[in-house]
Amino acid sequence: MSQTPTGGTQEPSSTAVGGEEVVPSEARTLEVVEVREGMFGIHGSGDTTGYGGLQRPIVMPGASRRPFGGWFDDTADQLERLLGESIGDGAVESVVVDRDELTLHVRRERVPEVCQHLRDDPALRYELCTGISGVHYPHETGRELHAVYHLLSMTHNRRIRLEVAVPESDPHIASVVAVYPTADWHERETYDFFGIIFDGHPALTRILMPDDWPGHPQRKDYPLGGIPVEYKGATIPPPDERRSYS
Repeated sequence: MSQTPTGGTQEPSSTAVGGEEVVPSEARTLEVVEVREGMFGIHGSGDTTGYGGLQRPIVMPGASRRPFGGWFDDTADQLERLLGESIGDGAVESVVVDRDELTLHVRRERVPEVCQHLRDDPALRYELCTGISGVHYPHETGRELHAVYHLLSMTHNRRIRLEVAVPESDPHIASVVAVYPTADWHERETYDFFGIIFDGHPALTRILMPDDWPGHPQRKDYPLGGIPVEYKGATIPPPDERRSYS
């Protein structure tokens, strides 16, 4: 069962592809983590979207239970054998299967080890890290900043994600550049925009913003406007000073 926005319960539904059940109905739960107001969830300022009265729940998929379905179980089983520990007891905190995609939630200090196994083991062979994304969840106290690694197995034509959560007060994650050289600029971009520090990176500097730029623009507590535009002398007015359409 999962909680609905009104506090009731909701029967979990199964996910099927081509008539075949991929995720058993009992394997997936949903968590309502916040109720967002307006189009972008901004509080205390004017809303220029015309959707100021909109309210909608923010629903996140919870941890999935076995069987995950298809090759998802093969990947999880093989990784457990390589790590010598069960999921939930060590490097991998949990597994989330949602929308036919597999996400492994990994402890920050174990990321390079997990990536090494995923890259080198013949049964896994995730040879390429195609990108690293940052996410800011202000409502997750102690886990506000997330780094999401997108891995591709060209050998087996499979994609998975790794997700790592760290607190804003200690935003450190071990770098994976030694395992995936393509992560070099992706880690720099995530550091630039979200302030996540990748320990062991060969040259962790800003990649898009000027070196002396204050703050990290993709965090949700970053001001929306009122910031001088570099070299132009112009400003973007803050939201409460813009024209309102509501």
